[in-house]
Amino acid sequence: MWQSLTYYLFGTLAALFPIANPMGAVVIFYSLTAEDTHRYRLKLARKTSLNVILVLVIFFLVGKVILDLFGLSLGVMRIAGGLIVGHTAWEMVASKQKLTTKEHQAAVDQEDISFTPMAIPIISGPGAIGVAIGQATQVKEAIDYLGCLLAIGLLGGIVYLFLGLGEPLIERLGETGMGALNRILGFLILAIAIQLISNGALELFRNAAPSLFK
Repeated sequence: MWQSLTYYLFGTLAALFPIANPMGAVVIFYSLTAEDTHRYRLKLARKTSLNVILVLVIFFLVGKVILDLFGLSLGVMRIAGGLIVGHTAWEMVASKQKLTTKEHQAAVDQEDISFTPMAIPIISGPGAIGVAIGQATQVKEAIDYLGCLLAIGLLGGIVYLFLGLGEPLIERLGETGMGALNRILGFLILAIAIQLISNGALELFRNAAPSLFK
């Protein structure tokens, strides 16, 4: 039982962390809250982490329902998730901004940025949502669900730590260091995307011609 809990806890966290990319979100968060006080910034960091947990938990819990409702198979879901994750990874490798100039300015003028754009689409965006739904298709026992939910909660705590305590990290690494770190994470996420797509394709082939995989 505990082995299954540990497996889904660390497996889900390992899958979500690079895609959610709390380190990359730190730069955007501090640029959007540059005029705010430290106390208000911590408040926004806490609300952002709670919103991230809320979004991912909802999609994790209704993931199977969504697949059944639209008649989607696990293989198709993995390929679609892989493509979305790959797009996110390519933007990181190419150092493309997640927000356009207009979106950035609108966010700066917005008083509460904790749900949008921070939780959605920056942290718990399509890639992270795809991973959450993908995990929902693999769990079977209640202990598996608990492991995944704990992983999402732990991710939310990590998001809060990065956003709340990220200012020294930005000052130490600088813009160049953060850019390099973002590219490294992007490369790792791109590898995850390719793995998702290959697993999805293999699943489709296995369903289409089961005799070939005996």
